[in-house]
Amino acid sequence: MKVTFVSNYMNHHQQPFSEAMRERLGEDYIFIQTQPMEQERVQMGWDATAVTLPFVRKLWEDEDACKKLIFDSDVVLFGWTGREELIVPRLLAGKLTFRNSERIYKEGQWKAISPRGLLQKYKDFTKYRGAPYYLLCAGGYVASDFALVRSFPDKKLRWGYFPPLQTYADDFVKNKHTRAEKEPVELLWAGRFLAWKHPETAIAIAIALKEKGISFHLTMVGAGELEEKLHAMAQATKLGECVSFTGFMKPHEVRSLMERAQIFLFTSDYEEGWGAVLNEAMNSGCAVVVNHALGAAPFLIENGRNGLVYRNGAVEQCVELVEALVEDAGLCRRLGENAYRTILQIWNAKRAADNLLSVCEELLDAQKKTGGFPKLSELAGLPGDGPASIAPVIKPRKGCL
Repeated sequence: MKVTFVSNYMNHHQQPFSEAMRERLGEDYIFIQTQPMEQERVQMGWDATAVTLPFVRKLWEDEDACKKLIFDSDVVLFGWTGREELIVPRLLAGKLTFRNSERIYKEGQWKAISPRGLLQKYKDFTKYRGAPYYLLCAGGYVASDFALVRSFPDKKLRWGYFPPLQTYADDFVKNKHTRAEKEPVELLWAGRFLAWKHPETAIAIAIALKEKGISFHLTMVGAGELEEKLHAMAQATKLGECVSFTGFMKPHEVRSLMERAQIFLFTSDYEEGWGAVLNEAMNSGCAVVVNHALGAAPFLIENGRNGLVYRNGAVEQCVELVEALVEDAGLCRRLGENAYRTILQIWNAKRAADNLLSVCEELLDAQKKTGGFPKLSELAGLPGDGPASIAPVIKPRKGCL
């Protein structure tokens, strides 16, 4: 089976999945990068040299050869590329194709009423609802967005991002959550300081913990438009050494902080399509406190078992959940252990590659036998959970879990 993945650029979130596919398929797996990485991402610590990996082809160096590969492959995964026309010949030819997508209405599903927007969605998606064109939903609310435009009927699968998987000694998570009586609890927040990521919620948590006399330390990793405001909040409330601002750090440096932190805070709202730092924090055995609105939450988090979820905008609820974790080291440890197992056993690149290839094999076998591709509900071998399982339609709602 020859599989090609087409996306804007290779990065540390895409690379483990591609390496897992390469391990399974050898030279029959190729990643086509359609554009150089933006300088902003490079400044944030992303590695732009991944384009030199042996399975990566650069569209701008030999576009004709890349187009031929896209058309001739048995399966093509198509992410965001900025080059929608690349996929059209395959769809018109009825060849097995997957669209890997985050939400199309991150700012609100009310945008679905736009006539111009609906016309574009028809051209890109709905027009091909009868084709062997399946959706990899990179986020819990993606299926709902695409259902609004009546595309990919019974053709939506759970998906996401799969950062590098780390494995640790059996007692790693237990030890990181074992601390001396007066040792401060380590909290971590990481991301760009943008309004929709709500880093101010982390500062509000720090203020509440200090007012209660709780020993803690919060590390804020990142930079952005709200940086001055966050520093001012910390200074005005005299948080002092309780809070550290590090600026942007390289991904492996952030992982090192996660390995030491007991609690990870993820406060983004619906504009966070997925949020791969959640995978990383769970893989590092953190007890995670997560806004229900971010894309990864419905797929990765089982509330109360491997993380705690608060309602979007409910800062007081978020503070209460963090206080509960700070006061109950046993709960913190159990959540961290279950979070680690979730990534180790289910949501990782190897499992994603194995599951997706199994689905592809069944679809292609069905096509050979019947001359057509079935809907997902007609397949016998779909996984019951995790990557490449059926994606439920979860409507984004204000204040729900």
